[in-house]
Amino acid sequence: MAKVLRADGEVETIAITSTAHGQGGGWSIEGESPSFLAVARATAENGRRFAVRLDVTCRAGEPVDATIRVELVLGPTDDPGWLVPGVFYGENRVAECTVRYPRFTTDSPDPELLESAEWSLRADRAATPAVFAWDRNGGAALVTTERSAVGQAGMGFALDGDRPVLRLHFPYREEPVVYDGSPRPLPADCPSYRWEPGQAESLYFDINLLGSDRHSYTNVLRGVHARTPSEVTPWVSIEEAADLAAWGLYRWHYKPDPPVLLETAAFDRHALGERGDRQAMHVSWISGIPYAYALLRHGRRRGRTDYIEAAEAVLDHIAGNLTPGGTFWGQWTAERGWSVGWTPEPGRLHARTLGEATLFLLRAVVDCGPRGSWEKAVRSNLDVVCRGQREDGALGAAYESATGNVLSWTGTAALAWIPALIEAAAAWNEPSYLRAAQRAGEYYLSAVESEFLYGAPEDVDLAPSSEDGYLAIMAYVALFESDGDARWLAAARRAADWTLTFRYTYDVDFPEHTLLAHYGFRTRGADQASPANQHLHSYGLICAPELTRLGKHLDDQYYLESARENLACFRQFIARYDGDFNAYRGMVSERFYQTACYQPKGMLLTLSHSWCIGVLLYACEEALEG
Repeated sequence: MAKVLRADGEVETIAITSTAHGQGGGWSIEGESPSFLAVARATAENGRRFAVRLDVTCRAGEPVDATIRVELVLGPTDDPGWLVPGVFYGENRVAECTVRYPRFTTDSPDPELLESAEWSLRADRAATPAVFAWDRNGGAALVTTERSAVGQAGMGFALDGDRPVLRLHFPYREEPVVYDGSPRPLPADCPSYRWEPGQAESLYFDINLLGSDRHSYTNVLRGVHARTPSEVTPWVSIEEAADLAAWGLYRWHYKPDPPVLLETAAFDRHALGERGDRQAMHVSWISGIPYAYALLRHGRRRGRTDYIEAAEAVLDHIAGNLTPGGTFWGQWTAERGWSVGWTPEPGRLHARTLGEATLFLLRAVVDCGPRGSWEKAVRSNLDVVCRGQREDGALGAAYESATGNVLSWTGTAALAWIPALIEAAAAWNEPSYLRAAQRAGEYYLSAVESEFLYGAPEDVDLAPSSEDGYLAIMAYVALFESDGDARWLAAARRAADWTLTFRYTYDVDFPEHTLLAHYGFRTRGADQASPANQHLHSYGLICAPELTRLGKHLDDQYYLESARENLACFRQFIARYDGDFNAYRGMVSERFYQTACYQPKGMLLTLSHSWCIGVLLYACEEALEG
């Protein structure tokens, strides 16, 4: 079904006037409305995908300002399972989540609270411009491209009674409200295209028919990935990227007294200097141990004593300051010293931050040999997590700093503990750690199978995010490599497919005079951070080694190519010299604005982040070693 949404508020349904079926399952449909004639011609691909060309002609006697809407209506269901890759997952925001961003609900939705039973979005918000849903018998997806003959496209969905409706818009519409990264919605954004009398344009999209298995979205996204050429051209080689990243981390983020890696450093050193730097260090996630470990590895490989000493000092500082409960603290700040980080409650520590810190400090122990405070800190953290493990295998999602007791079990952030437990079991011949990891792997299998992982980053509470996917990949690859159980391999594959829904399969079309357009930034291989944080980020590099190994275990080129593209993408925009894109040598930004969220499309956050440099350095060192 197609409709014309006129700027004057009128809606014209393009009624079908004739149909024809061609060879090979293709078909054509002709329809008309008072102002338009439309002819849709579909070419069948393997009986499940139909490539559609929609020819639209304005037959009005005067110009018409309008949007063309394509709709696909499914059968009845109690749960449509909405998926817009990178931006909408089912209900998208669980009721308990304290961070406000778009949510699907039919229970008295309030658009002022970013709630609605229907949403329309601009295409560049999505990692692939597509919308999926299922009814009781199967599913379907509409897929298009970011740009169309009449401007940027859009996708959307609605629930008509109990029937899911999939939508495409040419040009896009954003309604009922617009999310710009803040909890307060903006008014709907519904641009139109001026159709002149007699004007004809062609619009392109795919219809995909799916079975009842809701994981079948991956076949559609793999097909889009395979059909879309990659044009990412890294600015520097892997070796050069490693050298630049190590310098940037050491020069702009390392401070010796006390030894920390500052979370951010301002691009503009003259105007802002240290006043523009965040005088804080998380123990992991956005700073801390993983990136000190990457600097340590690089310093050892390159024979840089200054890098080695800086990295060891940071690791000593963190390992030597544990909570009374026996875990790492969450964050150090110049103002308050050691504290819990960005968690909302006093004394509450986030499991992902702790688990990731434990894993990478353990790797430093393994690489460098016994070092008392490091090994003691790793064992202390793992003993706390094992002591608090529930009978059903669940690990804590949050811990109390004073006692080490579990404060919350909600979400899947505790997946971060699994690889640390497995690697410690192997390093120290501790079978109890392996058993704890296996029990946890069993518990979180249901979350992986339900295609909804959430709670990993400290800053978006219980939102689903790409970072949840990274944890799941790392956890289940580690489990498979520890005992060869095929269930873990299947879970790792499922986790990887879900995670890659956040990865851009195309290059966003940036406005001509923006910085990202000027430098020719290619977005393929970058990840949407989350539906709550709609910007591109590089954190996927943290699991690039595991995604690569998964690809080799399965002989799956999709995973191997995705890992290569991820590293290639972020060998763009590392400053090659002072002044490069207004940064200093070795600096890396956290945010690339690919859509209308936080900042205008095409802008770049002018802060260097230690984690962005650190994950790049880590991935480069892994690639060079491997």
